[in-house]
Amino acid sequence: MRLSTRIGLAVGVTVPLLVLASGWLLLQLVRQDLHSAEDDHLRTRAAAVTPDARALLRASAGGRPKAADNRERLLYSAALDVGVRVVGPDATFSGGPQPDAAVRLPARADTPVTVRDGATGWRALSVPIRTARGPGTLWVFSTDAADQAQLRLVRRRVAVTTLLAAPLSGLLAWGIATGATGPLRRLGRRTAGLDPRASTARLHHEPTGVTEVDELAATLRKVLARYDEQAARTAEALDTARSFSAAAAHELRTPLMSMGTNLDILVGHPDLPEPDRTEVLADLGHEHARLLGLLVMLRELGRGDLVEAEALVTVDLAETADAAAAEARRGAPDARITVEAAPGLTVHGWEPGLRLLLDNLLANALAHGREPDGRATVTVGLRGADGQAVITVDDRGPGVPPAERSRIFERFRRGPGSSGSGLGLTLVAQQTALHGGRVTVTAGPDGSGARFEVRLPRAGGALPAHRDWLIATARTNQSQSFPKDGS
Repeated sequence: MRLSTRIGLAVGVTVPLLVLASGWLLLQLVRQDLHSAEDDHLRTRAAAVTPDARALLRASAGGRPKAADNRERLLYSAALDVGVRVVGPDATFSGGPQPDAAVRLPARADTPVTVRDGATGWRALSVPIRTARGPGTLWVFSTDAADQAQLRLVRRRVAVTTLLAAPLSGLLAWGIATGATGPLRRLGRRTAGLDPRASTARLHHEPTGVTEVDELAATLRKVLARYDEQAARTAEALDTARSFSAAAAHELRTPLMSMGTNLDILVGHPDLPEPDRTEVLADLGHEHARLLGLLVMLRELGRGDLVEAEALVTVDLAETADAAAAEARRGAPDARITVEAAPGLTVHGWEPGLRLLLDNLLANALAHGREPDGRATVTVGLRGADGQAVITVDDRGPGVPPAERSRIFERFRRGPGSSGSGLGLTLVAQQTALHGGRVTVTAGPDGSGARFEVRLPRAGGALPAHRDWLIATARTNQSQSFPKDGS
C-alpha cells in the first residue's frame, strides 16, 4: 500500500473520531449552557411572581375569594412562559405548563432540579413563602423541550459533519500526501535503475527542501560509495590471492627444483658417501629455510596490502624497538645491538607493521652489515623531529653503493651471496608507505657502513588508497609511487 494511501486512510479514520469527540464535548457544553440559561430564567420568574404568590395566599387565608381570584390572575400573568404552583396551608393554585400533579416533587429545591414526567423533563425551582396561617411553597416550572430540540439539532449537525469529514478529510490528506511524497517517488524511480554490479552510474540528487528525502538520498549515496569501496577492496583481495599464488609459484620454482634434485640424489644413490650425504642434507635444510622465509614474507606483504584503518593505534616506538632488538639478539648472540630511544616517542600506526619494519631493518643489518672480521655492530636510534618520528639503523659493514640504493627495495632484489627471500627491504618500504613516511639509505655517520633512516608522521594519516605490493610482485616488479629514496 502506498504511503499516500496509508496517510489518507489514517486521516479519514482519525478525523471522524476527533469530530465525534469534539461533538460530544460540544453537546455537554451546550447542555450546560442551556440549563444555566433556563435556571437563570426560572430564578428571574420566581423573583417576579413571589409577591403575587404571597398576596394570593393571604387573600385565600382571609376568606376573600374575589381578591383571591384577582391575585391568581395577576400571578399567572406575571409568570409569562413558566408554570407556577402555589401550595398553601389550605389550598393549592396552579397554572401554566407544569408536570402532572401526581408527579412527586422534592421536599425543597432551592436550586433548579430536573423532574421527569414520563418522557418529558422539567426544570423546577421552589421558593418558601410564610403566611399568617403557616408556611407555603411557590414552585416554578419550565419544560426542557426547547433544550432537547436544540440538543437534537446539535447531534444531527455533529453526525452530518462526521459523515462528511471521513471521505473529505481522507481525500484531502491523500492529495496532500501525494504531493508531499512526490520527491520520495522521484528518488525511488532514480534509484530503481541503479545496479552497482552492472553499471558505474550513481545517484544524482538535487536538494528538494524536504529534509527526510534529502537525508535519505545522502544515505543512499553513502551506501553506494561504501559498496564501491568494499567491492574495490574485495577485488583487490581476490587479485592479491591470485597474485600470491603466481608469485609463490614463480619464486619457489628454483628452490623446489634444487630440493627435488637433492632428493633424487639421495634416493638414487643409497650408498652415497657420508660427507656427500651430509652436504646434500645441509642443502635441503638451507632450501627449506629459504622456502619458509619466502612464504612468511609473502604473507606479510599480503597483510600490509589489506590492513584497514581500524587496526591503527598509538604505538610506543621505544617498546617496539626494544622487543625487536631482543628478538634479534636471540637469533644472533654474537652481535652487538644497542637501542638509543627518546622517551615517550609514539606514532599512530599499525603495531605489527612497525614491528615488522624494525625486524627487517635489523635482519638486513645483521646479514649485510658485518665488519670484515665477521662482527656485527648495529645501533637503532629513535628521536622526534618536526612532528615526525625518525628511526635510524646503522651498521659498520661495507655499505650500499650509491648506484644500488634506489634498487634495494625492489621485490626479490638480493645482495651478493644473500640467502634471503629478497623481500625484507620491500616490507620496510611497504610499511613506510603504509604509514605515510619515507625511507632513505645513506652511508653511516662516520662515512662507513650503511644508515637506513625512516621518517614517519607521528599523528598518522589516511591509508594509501591503492596498495599493490604483493600484486605487483607477479607483474615483473613494476614500480609503485611509494616513498622510498636511495639518496
